[in-house]
Amino acid sequence: MWYHKPAINEELLQSLPNLKVVASSGVGIDHLDLKLLCRYGVKVSNTPFIVSTDTADMGMALLLASSRRLVEGHEMAVSPDTEYFPADWLGVEVSGATLGIVGMGTIGYKVAERAKAFEMKILYHNRNQRKKEEESAVGAVYCKKIEDLLQQSDFVLLAVNLTPQTHKLIGKRELELMKPTATLINISRGLIVDQDALVEALQNKIIKAAALDVTYPEPLPRDHPLLKMKNVIVTPHIGSATKKTRWVMMEEMTESIQAGLAGLPVPREVL
Repeated sequence: MWYHKPAINEELLQSLPNLKVVASSGVGIDHLDLKLLCRYGVKVSNTPFIVSTDTADMGMALLLASSRRLVEGHEMAVSPDTEYFPADWLGVEVSGATLGIVGMGTIGYKVAERAKAFEMKILYHNRNQRKKEEESAVGAVYCKKIEDLLQQSDFVLLAVNLTPQTHKLIGKRELELMKPTATLINISRGLIVDQDALVEALQNKIIKAAALDVTYPEPLPRDHPLLKMKNVIVTPHIGSATKKTRWVMMEEMTESIQAGLAGLPVPREVL
């Protein structure tokens, strides 16, 4: 499967009685009905680890681009209407700012490692607290309640899996808890955020800005409000989109398929 295609539903499974394994690219499995696949005796694999470095890089890229208003700055610099650069056109400092990471798995932790190099203060919210030595290595402080993280953070970065529990995890209430100077960054799944609530929060200056590598749907309708806001950066779900990573993803998927066909243990099997 690539970009969630083809759709694995009962009709397809009935038409493929000899199907042994589904190899899905990337880390997310929210597009798969694991119970249905299990019922048909089909094994599932994904490529969770190879994407983490590039996706963490993307998270920091979005944070920096949003804070320093790179997209707006580029448009100003190349515009045929620009006659001078205004002295009061300012961004937001990153060094010394507080980053709140929601989801401290492999990707979230790699973001923390990068943020430490930028001398950021790091908070995180996760289902389980990390080991003390892992926290110390990046200077991260655990917030048991997401509310505490939202209230304190200058940047809130989402790096959680999409599950029924995280569906629209960030809604109107959560956005209102954030600082009016805060930026929301999403590198996980679009449905983690209530987009209607996000539009309202940005329009009413409840939060300052948003930087999104993921939305719902993808791509957004061309008349969607998020595409018209200067304080929003939207990229086309390219967290893992580097040549090397995409090549290795293909290799890992092929390896899983070959193992499944040979009746061997499937590498990176999703259980």
